[in-house]
Amino acid sequence: MSADVLSFIIFLPAVVAFGLMITTKNVEAVRNIAFLATTVVLALVLKLYLEFEPSAGMQFVTNASWISSYGINYYIGVDGFSLTILMMIAILIPTSYLLLWEGRTKGYWINLLLVQTGVTGSLLALDVVLFYFFWEVMLLPVFLLIGIYGFGNKVFTTIKVTVYTMAGSLLMFVAILYLGVAFNSEYGYWSFQYNDLMKITTLSYEENIWLFLAFLAAFAIKIPIFPLHTWIMETYKNAPTGAVFLLSSIMAKLGVYAIVRFMIPIFPDIYVEFSMWFVIFGLFGLIYFGIAALMQDDIKRMFAYSSASHLSFISAGIFSLNEYGINGALYLIIAHAIATGALFLLVGIIHEETGTKSIKQLGGIAKTAPIFTVIFAIMLFANVGLPGTNGFVSELLIIFGIYEFNHTLGYISALTVIIGASYMLWMFQRAILQNRDGECLKMRDLKIKEIIGLTPWIILVFLMGIYPDIFIDKFEPTVTHYINDILKIGAMK
Repeated sequence: MSADVLSFIIFLPAVVAFGLMITTKNVEAVRNIAFLATTVVLALVLKLYLEFEPSAGMQFVTNASWISSYGINYYIGVDGFSLTILMMIAILIPTSYLLLWEGRTKGYWINLLLVQTGVTGSLLALDVVLFYFFWEVMLLPVFLLIGIYGFGNKVFTTIKVTVYTMAGSLLMFVAILYLGVAFNSEYGYWSFQYNDLMKITTLSYEENIWLFLAFLAAFAIKIPIFPLHTWIMETYKNAPTGAVFLLSSIMAKLGVYAIVRFMIPIFPDIYVEFSMWFVIFGLFGLIYFGIAALMQDDIKRMFAYSSASHLSFISAGIFSLNEYGINGALYLIIAHAIATGALFLLVGIIHEETGTKSIKQLGGIAKTAPIFTVIFAIMLFANVGLPGTNGFVSELLIIFGIYEFNHTLGYISALTVIIGASYMLWMFQRAILQNRDGECLKMRDLKIKEIIGLTPWIILVFLMGIYPDIFIDKFEPTVTHYINDILKIGAMK
């Protein structure tokens, strides 16, 4: 397969989006063409996944000059890390369309296409300026989705999330420019390729600390990591279902990916030195957000805290300095994206059908919508890590990784998983299973196309849970090579 396939995968949704802007006003035609475009991307990514050689490093690379006077290149490629997340994005986006099929406008579908280009470009970019470009591209359509199609105080919500994310992004951009100048001063030419920036040796310890924190601000806001999480609750509550799905299942995961792709190789010594603190912060976030989730009545807010709790656990795994933790974190990125993405889409259906998101006002759904209830239960059990699901495998690997890193923290991480099970099962009992006082809510069951859309997700939940080696074998060689190289570089620096 040609290396140009990655460019095609990145830009096809955007090209289709711009074409639809100027050619038709028919919403059904826009939706159908958008779905077809994302399905084509899925087919290409599946072929790419099958042809990928796990032990061959970065593959399907394109490295062309973009702004040559400053060494900024159109530099993209895929390895075990990015391939796994690329596969996740390619499966989740077109299948999610089937749950968002009705009642959307032309602009809604166009913005979803533009987000796909942004997230895919961010994932595959190996030049940090190119990464920053796509990072900003993926944010704008989400702001429009919230501002135009959101609920409640959507204008304030849009302004708040814009201020947060732009502040973090600008700090990252300043750090990128600083690194570029440092590389030019040391080597006499410009480059913003991440594998070149790894070679910088002239920066002082204090400079590395500040640059590390500048990158971390952008990614920690997006994940989010405590205490940079305050934007997420109102955003998830007021955002439309499609935007919440993108923020929780895909864009938050790119924050974790970016830490692994850029921060760790460029600042390996800082990564190693402060790993203990980041593992502790991750476990604190897991506990804090889990307790906060128990206190929520709004089901979308509860899932927002739940998502932040799981992402804190993923962050702890990333900083565990061993293959167990990083493998588990990468696996949980996929497992959590599937389970949480499905739950947010299903909650969107509940809200549209019943007009409420209050757990106190819900109930009796199991009687009127049995298929809905079964699929909701499967995704909920995957989210809490029930044995046999993908959540169990990923959480177990992270616990092993944290235990290898520090025995005491390993015990704590094992015990804190109980918190997630507590609030999820409590919500499921009250909102879905138990009878509702008064008149029964009018809640339809899932339609055929919605069941078709969720079927690949259900298959992945159990396939990843029962046969994890099928998937882990694709990225484990990358993780092994990566962690060994980073620890060596960190030791040298």
